[in-house]
Amino acid sequence: AINVFFPDIIKEQNRELRGTQRAISRDRAALEKQEKQLELEIKKMAKTGNKEACKVLAKQLVQLRKQKNRTYAVSSKVTSMSTQTKVMNSQMKMAGAMSATAKTMQAVNKKMDPQKTLQTMQNFQKENMKMEMTEEMINDTLDDIFDASDEEEESQDIVNQVLDEIGIEISGKMAKAPSAARGLPSASASTAATISDEEIERQLKALGVD
Repeated sequence: AINVFFPDIIKEQNRELRGTQRAISRDRAALEKQEKQLELEIKKMAKTGNKEACKVLAKQLVQLRKQKNRTYAVSSKVTSMSTQTKVMNSQMKMAGAMSATAKTMQAVNKKMDPQKTLQTMQNFQKENMKMEMTEEMINDTLDDIFDASDEEEESQDIVNQVLDEIGIEISGKMAKAPSAARGLPSASASTAATISDEEIERQLKALGVD
């Protein structure tokens, strides 16, 4: 209950302190006005040579100035109290915020089971590793497929090259034979057409191609 009503008490106190400061300022202004009037009266009495009146007015001026100085001291104390009130208000707000935060953290800690949290993290790590392994296997499989395709093309190029070399060796009429992979007609193709199958097989065996 104290925490609930404390802000209202602070507001009321600040209101009273501000009212006190305004009252002190009004009193000081009135004293300063009286001070000026007394100074003028003293000057008049001094001009007329009335020393007794000057003494009386001078005493009054001394008391009035003391009273005015006291208003500065009181005003300083009121300002200090106002500052302390503001600090207390800030501290109470901070305490309230810390209390709310502590309650929130307590509620979260009650719902969060350390063992369950650890288990969840471990499960996530395992599943992540499985996913990475699966991705790696898929990538390896795709690489194998593309590598096999490249090897097949390379093998076909070798066979075509061997056939061209056979044609060149048999014909003996061309220094270079066009690649069969380009699908262009070659002199070796026309020459090979006139060579017997036995001769072609003999040349393939000689080059180590079954």
